[in-house]
Amino acid sequence: MVYYFTTKDPQGTEWFIYMGKHKEENEDLIKYGFPEDVWFHVDKLSSAHVYLRLPNGITIENIPENVLEDCCQLVKANSIEGNKENNVTIVYTPWANLKKTNGMEVGQVAFHQPKEVKKYKIEKRKNEIVNRLNKTKDEKFPDLPGMKAMREKEDREKAKKGAQDQREKEKMEKEEKEKEKELKSYASIMTVENMGKTNKEYSSWQVNVYSSLSIWL
Repeated sequence: MVYYFTTKDPQGTEWFIYMGKHKEENEDLIKYGFPEDVWFHVDKLSSAHVYLRLPNGITIENIPENVLEDCCQLVKANSIEGNKENNVTIVYTPWANLKKTNGMEVGQVAFHQPKEVKKYKIEKRKNEIVNRLNKTKDEKFPDLPGMKAMREKEDREKAKKGAQDQREKEKMEKEEKEKEKELKSYASIMTVENMGKTNKEYSSWQVNVYSSLSIWL
């Protein structure tokens, strides 16, 4: 079972938070997360694994402060030890930074890049935040492997279309450059021809003038 929560930023945009009920679900969430997911956990204590799914165009660096605090309060509230303590540190990092190695316990994780792990200090539990989030809680039994497979298929199709669009763009740019080159070449030819024609007309005019002068002389 997976618990889903919603919150809103100051602009009114909805953000989706989710967490596993038990460590078995946590293991599945680690395995089947999405690239835009951010993982939260109480530092050095047992707690729920909470995930925030970032909207398009948002990175871990610009999560709204109230959304970030909501996630951290939810993590603290779902830690047996952390919920009782003040000044609790919450760690969070992109889902892609989570690492599983042989011999790890169920639900246990490490990090590919420890420098990418950020920290957030919670001085004390805020019941108004936890209660508001719990009112949005929805219990579901999602097909995590199926959702992951569908997402990867969508990503492959998007990447394929992006590559096709890029090739088409490059083709059009190449054709445009060739047209410009042809136009410049044509303009150059016309200039030379006009110069030649003008020189001939000028020479003819000179001949006529000299002829006229000869007659008068």
